[in-house]
Amino acid sequence: MIGAYFKEYGRWYLLYVCMSALYFLSFFLFHLPAAYFLTSLSFNLSLLLGATIWFYLDFRRKMRLLQDIISLEELEGLNSPSELAFRSVLEEIQINEAERLLDLKSQNQDLQDLVKMWSHQMKVPLSALSLMAQTDQLERQEVRQQLLRVENYLDTLLTYLKFSDKKDDFRFEFCSVREIVSDLVKKYRISFLTKGLSVNLTGDWQLKSDKKWLSFAISQVLDNAIKYSREGGSIHIQLDEKGLTISDTGIGILPEDLPRLFEEGFTGYNGHEHKKATGLGLYMTKQVLDKLDLVISVDSEVEQGTQVSIYKQKRD
Repeated sequence: MIGAYFKEYGRWYLLYVCMSALYFLSFFLFHLPAAYFLTSLSFNLSLLLGATIWFYLDFRRKMRLLQDIISLEELEGLNSPSELAFRSVLEEIQINEAERLLDLKSQNQDLQDLVKMWSHQMKVPLSALSLMAQTDQLERQEVRQQLLRVENYLDTLLTYLKFSDKKDDFRFEFCSVREIVSDLVKKYRISFLTKGLSVNLTGDWQLKSDKKWLSFAISQVLDNAIKYSREGGSIHIQLDEKGLTISDTGIGILPEDLPRLFEEGFTGYNGHEHKKATGLGLYMTKQVLDKLDLVISVDSEVEQGTQVSIYKQKRD
């Protein structure tokens, strides 16, 4: 404790020694009696000793107070301007830390809810695969369909976790959106065939973007178009220099659900009714497109179909 005290106040004792040396030099230069100097020095040392005891006891009290602190209310004994500023900083840190802990708690709860929802969705394709294995009725097309669903759920979850941890890996380059969409159509060909859907792809769109993340965003939109299209329906994908538009002839979206489509965890009427949604796909699509400086908009009519557009952010 003594060492800490002199580390805190050592500069003042050094200043006292320097001033005493100058004081002695003045006596020496003016040939004043040494007794006068010694008498003055003794008074100064007595005053310094008393002040040292006083400041040391106060310093020890404050140090013990800080060492034993549990709450900021215990710092009421710190009342000097610098100490009040110190208390203010501590209070601000405490408030920020409390808010951070609340955010972490909320994120943890959201993640738990997500995992529960995600695991529930995963049971559907896994149960289907298990049933086919048990009955020795492994149809290649159906197996591919269920594996594709598992892959999509995994991609969505991993993307969500990456964005939650701020671990994105964007790499921008010029790419053909038509090539991206063509690859996705090939990826989902089993889904198209299973539901008897026709797909029409026209035009192209060249832009500088991250091919992998853009492909993820478009895949979520295309997957939704397939899921909510009726058997024998059609999906039209139009590309031009303005952007991308995916139109389907599916069941459509309720008007009251449209404003909340991109909220985290929101599934809407269709998701609840058909039990096909995790509430993550469009949320992650919006997050990814925001990072890519792209805009997504949705127009839909119930029983008529849905049109999703992706285009460049307008510059002022």
